[in-house]
Amino acid sequence: MGKPLFYEILEKPATSCAIGICSAIWFYIQKSNIGYSHVGLSYEAAMEGHYWRIITSAFSHISVIHLVFNMSALWSLGVVEQLGHLGLGVWYYLHYTLVLVVLSGMLVVGMYHILIQKFKLEYFRRVTAVGYSCVVFGWMTILSVKQPSSKLNLFGFLSLPISFAPFESLIFTSIIVPQASFIGHLSGIIVGYAVGWGLIHGMNNYWALTMLGWTVVVFIFSLKKSGTFDLNFLEIEPVTDPSLPSVRFFAAGNGRSLQMSTLPDAGSDLV
Repeated sequence: MGKPLFYEILEKPATSCAIGICSAIWFYIQKSNIGYSHVGLSYEAAMEGHYWRIITSAFSHISVIHLVFNMSALWSLGVVEQLGHLGLGVWYYLHYTLVLVVLSGMLVVGMYHILIQKFKLEYFRRVTAVGYSCVVFGWMTILSVKQPSSKLNLFGFLSLPISFAPFESLIFTSIIVPQASFIGHLSGIIVGYAVGWGLIHGMNNYWALTMLGWTVVVFIFSLKKSGTFDLNFLEIEPVTDPSLPSVRFFAAGNGRSLQMSTLPDAGSDLV
């Protein structure tokens, strides 16, 4: 008999939170009738400055089948949190989940750019990626490098050797969910190998918080720039002090003259 679900949740706190967030967002999307175009990541949207979609696309699912597949795989991959003795553990999981979300999203846009600009495949301008698959495939890959003897359990009855799971799941997902983003899954695998092989390493609390901080800043300001939401509280009003002198340059012949004057009182016109 396995452990009660409550104890498994306590052993996988970060995984449980991620599943809860993705499930809550899926419920909200369904209730609000939100489509791919509102939250997904596409090349055209990225070129228009919608960088916030790298985050929203990762945590959003439109299809319940896609959600169940991703969350089932993610639950099995939560074993990473229990492998602190191998240098993994909860903090490792949190640090590199952030890396997978951000870098795999950027890699998706980069791949679209190459396919469009180099191979003239204009179709990829309109392709919209959505779902937590990048992170799921990334963790499959990391675990296949760090713990190749592990098994990946899907839906409670399908067990795959973790060493082959990334590519087996890539094929399986393409069959079960034809609309799933092949490039999105592949980008997660690539970033996963980069982490597993040590090409991307050294993440600690400092660097994770720094990366998270910049991610939040870019998210908020790209959201404002895109005009998707009205974020008037971010407006910075110009402040002028009438007591400070103004400096103006005037062309005089072949030279320049410098003139200083005080600004007029508020309400006056500047000439």
